Amino acid sequence: MTADTATAAVASGPRRPALDRRTAMRLAADEYDRFLAQLRELSPEQWASSTECPGWDVRAMVAHVLAMAEGSASVRENLRQLREARRRTGDGEFIDALTALQVEKHRDVAPAELLSRFADVAPRAARGRRRTPRVVRSMRMPVPQTIGGVSEVWAMGYLVDVILTRDTWMHRVDIARATGRDLHLTADHDGVLVADVAAEWLQRHGRPCRLHLTGPAGGRWERGEAGPLVELDAVEFCRILSGRGDGDGLLAVPVPF
Repeated sequence: MTADTATAAVASGPRRPALDRRTAMRLAADEYDRFLAQLRELSPEQWASSTECPGWDVRAMVAHVLAMAEGSASVRENLRQLREARRRTGDGEFIDALTALQVEKHRDVAPAELLSRFADVAPRAARGRRRTPRVVRSMRMPVPQTIGGVSEVWAMGYLVDVILTRDTWMHRVDIARATGRDLHLTADHDGVLVADVAAEWLQRHGRPCRLHLTGPAGGRWERGEAGPLVELDAVEFCRILSGRGDGDGLLAVPVPF
């Protein structure tokens, strides 16, 4: 199967989280803790390391993650960022305007202060996400998201429970790769996060498939009968689906992070 024939299945209605809320909130809090632990291990030189996100070094990437956490911790800050990003979007993508705004917000902040601010805001961000009312989580996000060239609508709960954790996790992967440091992975955290990604990917492409992901975050999944075997490292699988690596066939079907 070529990349041209591997198309994502269109979800009926806004996309909602598949994870149960308790698990999603556990992953959210733990991922903030792991991201903070990673930052504390960085040397001064490593904050200037280039990442795989164009134009971002580690410091800029942390500025983005910090600002996203600040929006999760404060409704007022979240609305401020959203209003300004909408104003800047123009003919471009909203998410690009938002992340550029977030990096700009902390452009002149030194690494030590970025770390201190993240340590302060992370527990409040986890608490803010945990306290998001059900009625808000069930609402549609006002701005459609473009995934693999297709516009789709998300429920707020998909953003709050799933995407904000995936985003932080993937940037933890980015920083590990940029700095050459080991990535801390466990089955009870990273494995659960990857399993959710794998299940969504199987749903999105809708084809028979056997998936075998290796490493501490890996596992096995199957959809339908007599499908092709896709076997690779769990982190690399997620990198490919996020657009950071090259994938063809079914691996050309993206999953948002």
